[in-house]
Amino acid sequence: MEQYKKDDSVIANLTPEQYRVTQENGTERPGTGKYLSNKAPGIYVDIVSGEPLFASSDKFESGCGWPSFTKPIVSANVNELQDTSLGMVRTEVRSAHGDSHLGHVFPDGPKDRGGLRYCINSASLRFVPRDEMEAQGYGAYLHQVEEIR
Repeated sequence: MEQYKKDDSVIANLTPEQYRVTQENGTERPGTGKYLSNKAPGIYVDIVSGEPLFASSDKFESGCGWPSFTKPIVSANVNELQDTSLGMVRTEVRSAHGDSHLGHVFPDGPKDRGGLRYCINSASLRFVPRDEMEAQGYGAYLHQVEEIR
C-alpha cells in the first residue's frame, strides 16, 4: 500500500494559487479552475500528497463553477470537517494524508448517485489520465474510471 503524506518539498514548489487554496483554505474564482471542463478518463489526486481523491466516472457538471464529484474514490482519503467561516455552516473537505484544503461537500448532488456534490478546487488536484495510471502507481483504481457519465 502506497504511503501518502504532506511533503514540504512539494509544498515549496506549489504555484501561489495552489498554495493559497491547499495551505490557506482558499477558493478559486468560479469558472477558472483547470479541471472544470476536463472530461478525460482518469483520477484526481491531492497535489501535495498524491493520494487518490476522485474518479472521472464520478465527475458531473453541476453548474456551480468548480469541478464536482458524487463521491471520493477512497473515503478514507477525504476528511469532512465543519466550517463556520464566512458566516455560514458548511462541510469542508480536506485530504486525509496531505491535509490539503480541497473544497466543500453539499447535499444537492444527483439524487440517483447518492445526492452529494463534492465541490472541489482544481488548484488542489493533479489529474492522472487513465493511460498513465498504472505507470504512476494508481493501477488499483483503473476499474473506477472505465465509464464516463
